Amino acid sequence: MNILVSIKRVPLTGEKIILTEDEQEIETKYLGFAASPHEECAVEEAVQIIEKHGGSSTVLTLGTEDAIAQMHEAMAIGMDKGILLETDGREWGATATAKAIVSAVRAEEEASEKFDILFFGNESADISGYQVGIRVAHALDLPCVTGIKEIQIEDGKAKVKREAAEGWEVYEVSLPAVFTVKEGINVPRYPPMIGKMRAKKKPLARIEPEWSEDGVAKIRLKPPAERGSTVEILGKGVDAVPRAVEVLKEIGVIQS
Repeated sequence: MNILVSIKRVPLTGEKIILTEDEQEIETKYLGFAASPHEECAVEEAVQIIEKHGGSSTVLTLGTEDAIAQMHEAMAIGMDKGILLETDGREWGATATAKAIVSAVRAEEEASEKFDILFFGNESADISGYQVGIRVAHALDLPCVTGIKEIQIEDGKAKVKREAAEGWEVYEVSLPAVFTVKEGINVPRYPPMIGKMRAKKKPLARIEPEWSEDGVAKIRLKPPAERGSTVEILGKGVDAVPRAVEVLKEIGVIQS
């Protein structure tokens, strides 16, 4: 079994986003970063599959040298090697990103063995484009199932499940195939210290992908409006009980 997991370095969920003065970039000076949550689950799923079936795993990302930190996190919990598609910091759109990943996949497969599974996050935590995994699957002429919450491998096939409005959709797909993973498929493990030390010694290839226009032009960034909140003090001690009961009735928790 040979698995590739594509991840993306994004600001930590819940961080306050501040833009540069020209509104073209995010001010990263005070931000923490991680892989997108869906992709953390994709990494964990790849590690679990390799632990069960044997084989090798590769984590890939497109970004600056700073993204190596997130790749090391993935390798610390069990990914065998990494591929950094190193950029100059420009924002790559979905079309250009998918094109760069496809080129890297083809080059890696020519040099070693083909990937049985390509995992992507269902969507990144920053852009939420839902496109890259599907575009890669289309370019490589591979079957693709998005938003999976369960996967089982048996006899060269993958049986995957995804949530539907009234239950589950179940697919049986011949490998190789592309899957986009949703958060909740598993609980990602925390990388141990010994794993972090070993990760720095694992193979990490650097490739400079060819920049390509994808027809999307950025005019400026605009942070979303912050949601306001209100707090009502119900009282102190036992004096707050009558008002607390009224509030519970208002929201339907208890009935008169």
